[in-house]
Amino acid sequence: MEKKELWDKCLSEIELNISKANFTTWFKNTYIIKEDSGVIHVGVPNEFVKDWLYNKFHKLILKTLIGNDETIRGVEYSIHKHDPKNENKTDEGVVVKKAINITKELPLNDLYLNKEDNLNPKYNFNSFVVGPFNELAYAVAQAIISNPGQNYNPFFIYGGTGLGKTHIIQAIGNTIKINHPLKKIYYVSLERFTIDYINSIQNKNPNSFKEKYRKYDVIIMDDIQFISGKDKTQEELFHLFNTLYESNKQIIFSSDKHPNFIQGLEERLQSRFASGMTVQIVEPDYESRVAIIKAKFESTNCIIEPEIVSSLAESLEGNIRELEGSLNTVICQSQLKNRSLTLAEVKLLIKNNIRPKKTVAIKDIVKIVADYYGLAEEVIYEKTRRKEIVRARQVAMYLLREDFNISYPLIGQKLGDRDHTTVIHSHLKIKVDLKTDPSLLQEIEKIRIMFK
Repeated sequence: MEKKELWDKCLSEIELNISKANFTTWFKNTYIIKEDSGVIHVGVPNEFVKDWLYNKFHKLILKTLIGNDETIRGVEYSIHKHDPKNENKTDEGVVVKKAINITKELPLNDLYLNKEDNLNPKYNFNSFVVGPFNELAYAVAQAIISNPGQNYNPFFIYGGTGLGKTHIIQAIGNTIKINHPLKKIYYVSLERFTIDYINSIQNKNPNSFKEKYRKYDVIIMDDIQFISGKDKTQEELFHLFNTLYESNKQIIFSSDKHPNFIQGLEERLQSRFASGMTVQIVEPDYESRVAIIKAKFESTNCIIEPEIVSSLAESLEGNIRELEGSLNTVICQSQLKNRSLTLAEVKLLIKNNIRPKKTVAIKDIVKIVADYYGLAEEVIYEKTRRKEIVRARQVAMYLLREDFNISYPLIGQKLGDRDHTTVIHSHLKIKVDLKTDPSLLQEIEKIRIMFK
């Protein structure tokens, strides 16, 4: 199939999957420059369109291309001025030169998965921002990389969507691949694992499934929460886990929930998930958001004023994926205008991305915590050092600060007119204890469910 015919077919399919406005804005004046070893080079008119296609529509474009030509394995976007009148007279030398320049910004390896291990090379620790929200997960990852299968096995990482779980577990795999080239690594989603199992049953060849997964030295399984209710898949995973673990092979899981809160999970699997190291990633705090914003702008060579960094960090609470989406918008606009944006322009750009602040009555949270621990609400406010009451009070202070960002002085004032330093101490103590006390972690997770 000729490249124009291929791209016309793909555009026709893409147009059916997105809005007319998006199609007109982002796909106008795009075309295939060339195909090279299974990689399609798509010409785009400017940097803004290139970044937008890569960040927003890359999966759709690649899926559509592969649907029309199974030999395609990747896509690269290159800025190239296209003259339709000279479509058949393209200067390949010029095209190649421009493609090489863009490749320095978006390495070819970043645009497609390695079929041998399913790892995406763009996930690494080179520009990974470490903060209080993920520092324990990062430390565990480094320990695993140094000695796979010996330190923290299995490793179970959990947290809400968009917090970097997939980045960390894939970065572990990519780093092990570099540091331990003889080790066989495989990354798989729980959904893909289930499909492989079903296919092996339908093909009446269950041994092929077992042999496939047991040959690896490192298995990385994403979105394990979807195993809920899949009894046969759980059984296969249980046997696979035992085989790998007994052979000192590294096992890594990610989930949006702690294993104790995955409904329908067999107790024997729950026990195995919790037998190694279980770590939670939370939403980044203000200081971490500042670091992420600075790193993002530095990576794109964009200049940003300190006041804009502070404004973005204060406004853009939530997960990292949402934060990066907003930053991409700001960066693209800056590149389109070929100048740094003003604070007013940035605020206007991100106004629809700002989450509404959580509203909470402090007394309601105190009541929930008291009820959970079987205490009368009023005792939380009393000046008592009874161990069970102190624990409940510290948890209440921790949640009010951590989940609702209420100031230390206000928490102290409302919880028995205590000094703000008492609140700081309580918040820090719970934060430290969470790293070593699984029972406390479960308590707080259950309390959070009660006030959601």
